[in-house]
Amino acid sequence: MSCSRQGPVLVVAPHPDDEVVGCGGAILRHREAGDEVSVAYVTDGRRSRALGLAPQRMAEIRQREAEAAAATLAVDRFEWLGLPEGEWRGADLHLQLCEVLRRCEPSLVYAPSRVDFHPEHHAIAHGLAGALSACYSGDAGPLIRIYQVQVPLSAVLANRVLDISSVASAHDSALDAHTSQRGSIVSCRRLKRYAARANRLAELAEVFWELEIGDYRELHREDPEIWPERFRGIRYLAVGDPAAYLVGRTARRRLIARLHPMSRNP
Repeated sequence: MSCSRQGPVLVVAPHPDDEVVGCGGAILRHREAGDEVSVAYVTDGRRSRALGLAPQRMAEIRQREAEAAAATLAVDRFEWLGLPEGEWRGADLHLQLCEVLRRCEPSLVYAPSRVDFHPEHHAIAHGLAGALSACYSGDAGPLIRIYQVQVPLSAVLANRVLDISSVASAHDSALDAHTSQRGSIVSCRRLKRYAARANRLAELAEVFWELEIGDYRELHREDPEIWPERFRGIRYLAVGDPAAYLVGRTARRRLIARLHPMSRNP
């Protein structure tokens, strides 16, 4: 996969740090190609238990960290929606995402998905699908690239790989800007090393599940509370990493089959 000029790019990040963990290398590569990149930080991350801080104090720190990371990534538009994590309403999310889509007019959206275990990621993927339905009709609209955070897409779903070795230093600096989340970021770095090894690339790689807009909407249209899949993310210690790729393998296949009923994905 290349990052040759794509047009306006929008990254939807449920929390501050998801933008770098999910597609920080892609952001840097898009900027190199001359694409305009906007990042929409949906929630303020106040429920993080890192550092033992009060929610409002944590939200303030995470906003500053997001600003620092965005500067390192050289994004063109910093969209701080700042919904209070775990306390927002669907109507608020819908309105703000629709406004962001209209302002940015993206040709490509990097998005969270149901291949995750975090309820906030699920809810925002569902909300994004609703906003896309409201803003675009039929199959018209931006291409969607689902990124992985802690749950690997695995070879079952990943259909695009991007070598980010050339921007590894800037990528790591953007990750390091999210100082309060260092504990979880350490494990997420491993996913990019694994992706590079699996695809025989030099150092770091990011993988994505690229979908047409209609397929993304179809996957995320129901209420997340009834989604049946269960996935496991990578954790602090690497010894359990293989389980993150194996747990939910059948669920991943079912998602492919839902979009392509004749698929025989191994």
